[in-house]
Amino acid sequence: MAATTVSARADAPTYRLPFVIGASAAGTVIEWYDFYLYGVLAAFFSTQFFPKDNPTAALLASLATFGAGFAVRPFGAAVFGRIGDIVGRKFTFLVTITVMGVSTALVGILPTYTQIGIFAPIILVALRLAQGLALGGEYGGAAIYVAEHSPDKDRGRNTSWIQTTATLGLLLALIVVFVTRTSMQAEDFAAFGWRIPFLLSAILVVLALYIRLRLQETPLFARLKDQGKSSSSPWRESFGNRANAKLILLALFGATAGQAVVWYQGQFQALFFLGTNLGVRFQDAYLIVGTAIVLGTPFFYFFGRLSDRIGRKPVILAGALIAALTYYPIYTLMTLFAHPQGALAISGANAGKFVDASGAVTVAQPEILPLIALVWVQIVYVTMVYGPIAAFLVEYFPARIRYTSLSIPYHLGNGWFGGFLPLIAAALLASTGNLYAGLIYPITVALITVVVGGLFIRETRHVRIWDEVGGIDAVPSPAPAPSAPGRATVT
Repeated sequence: MAATTVSARADAPTYRLPFVIGASAAGTVIEWYDFYLYGVLAAFFSTQFFPKDNPTAALLASLATFGAGFAVRPFGAAVFGRIGDIVGRKFTFLVTITVMGVSTALVGILPTYTQIGIFAPIILVALRLAQGLALGGEYGGAAIYVAEHSPDKDRGRNTSWIQTTATLGLLLALIVVFVTRTSMQAEDFAAFGWRIPFLLSAILVVLALYIRLRLQETPLFARLKDQGKSSSSPWRESFGNRANAKLILLALFGATAGQAVVWYQGQFQALFFLGTNLGVRFQDAYLIVGTAIVLGTPFFYFFGRLSDRIGRKPVILAGALIAALTYYPIYTLMTLFAHPQGALAISGANAGKFVDASGAVTVAQPEILPLIALVWVQIVYVTMVYGPIAAFLVEYFPARIRYTSLSIPYHLGNGWFGGFLPLIAAALLASTGNLYAGLIYPITVALITVVVGGLFIRETRHVRIWDEVGGIDAVPSPAPAPSAPGRATVT
């Protein structure tokens, strides 16, 4: 990683680019950890916060609540994107991590359905909505913060560290839940143990806030404001301008929608498919997916750096195309190596699961190494589509409305197209009785992105975002008044 020094006014601290990346990434990992804890425990939550008389309906309601957090992410992107384009990048992602941390900690003390009835799922949905709003502002802030500290030639490499955070957040959630569940009796975990991972978030958020408070505004945005080029109405400029609105739609259908379904299919849905559909014990499912994530994570950096050399577009679209073409054989092999016991139930409370002659759900006898390899391949697809996406989006939109314009297609893609994938896949399976029916959705969306992106998206690798403020080595203009905020430069 380049040892670029970031300097600002004389009385401000000086830090290097690795600290910028580390501070941004640490906070974002924690936000993703908070957000995905629910996803890891979605099947379990269906028994805690929803009526138990219909397990299938309760599971779908639990997945819908999981999806509610994704549904509001574009609205959070609009709200916090506007703040980020007007006030600044740093202030915005300090607010978002605070909202996320408080919401997650409150889930940890929320009474269950048996304790307060219908108010339990209502409050849970409200907290999920708050999480979604916060995440809608967090990712864009972190990605832009790193990108606007980076030289043009290294943007893919430097932002790829931020791209690891969603996967590492999921991995952290898996580890914490695994340690908690295996360190106590199942009855104790059901009674109070499930709250521990959520309460732990409060400590993690305090640490992240302490680190982030040491950061300053990005040098590019500070110079943009000094030059009077920042936007006073980023919503109007983003959506009212037809040319920019077109760019938002192209970024959505030609990049982020396909990226999103590949991300969620390769990680969340792989975990759900193993544990819920095939009957693999949660210890084995966590081990399989967690190991695949650890082995696959370095490829975020590899493909981010590769995109600096050959372009963002070919890497992203190649990942989406290969994933779409190979998902069906991969999941067929996953079923083969999981060795589910009994027969697939196509109706009733256990529809979509393997059951014995009495109708009871069976436990699979998985071959761990082949399953790790099959999930690892899917993680590599994730790194291809996700590693370069931050650099692409930063380069695709101008600095004055970057936070708003970038965040909207990212969170529409990942919040709607990706976030509802588990619910859509579960509904397709329940309605058809076909174990692989859920694959229709990610394959279709990924292929749409390949076509739209291939035909209409322009390559952005050579875009020099620093040229908007006179170049990376330009000397900032004098401040209009002695009381004006200091400027930051990258040297």
